[in-house]
Amino acid sequence: MFPIRTLLCALLALALGLGPTAAEARFGKRSRPSQSEPKRDGDDKEHGASAIGSDDDDDDAPRRTSRPRSSRNRRYASGGSSTTSVSWLSFFFATGNHRLSLSPELRGARHAAPLSFRLGLQGGPVNEGGGGADLFLGLEGRRLGVDLRLTGLGLPTDDGTSGSDSITLTQSHLTWALISHERARVRAEAGVSTAHAPDITFVGPSLGASLEACIAGPLDLEARVQVTPFPYRQVDASAALALHVGAVVLRGGYRGMVLDDAGYVDGVSHVDTFYGPFLGLGLTY
Repeated sequence: MFPIRTLLCALLALALGLGPTAAEARFGKRSRPSQSEPKRDGDDKEHGASAIGSDDDDDDAPRRTSRPRSSRNRRYASGGSSTTSVSWLSFFFATGNHRLSLSPELRGARHAAPLSFRLGLQGGPVNEGGGGADLFLGLEGRRLGVDLRLTGLGLPTDDGTSGSDSITLTQSHLTWALISHERARVRAEAGVSTAHAPDITFVGPSLGASLEACIAGPLDLEARVQVTPFPYRQVDASAALALHVGAVVLRGGYRGMVLDDAGYVDGVSHVDTFYGPFLGLGLTY
């Protein structure tokens, strides 16, 4: 496990050490002089809408008097709602493979479950002044699995115009667990990645590796690295601590990413480096 963790840390340091070039535009965006955005024509006219009915029409209709509900009925309805809420909370916090006290039949299945499902959302600020968010979904057996990820970056423009630049990244991976143990799971990943930038869209092969390891009780260490070698270049590495409370997962960590369009937009290689902390919430079964 130690060589893998050392490799992940080295790749993360490499990603953070590669700074942006002196190009005038960011990843996937043509270099252009500062220009103001074209004005949008607004609608000068207000289109009023008249209601189908009026209050006068309602006055002619006979009014029905309804008897108020008894306090007994109201108490019963309120009690049913609170009981449902407690049931849902119990379901989320008392299930999952990371229960604080595993029953004998589930011991040995934390990171080596025959079938597991994970769903999560995480996000945080980045060094460029914007922010990023991830949505991920995974389903895997004891060895083979699928991992889907969607990343959105919202960044201030770098050419003097108003508004913002957005970059959307996706990853679709098949995963294979090289190590599937109660206390640790190490995966090798391969698939397809895409990058949608302001002036170009890329599709390329994607390789990755990920690690989940128990530190103490319900606290896990998570690390992940993903690389796209061509036609654009991407290095994405992250490390986090994850607290499992039943099926609910609270995580926080740090992430670094390098994007390079390799000059496909206008012959000039535009490189962006993003890094920053993130927080997340997820479910794991």
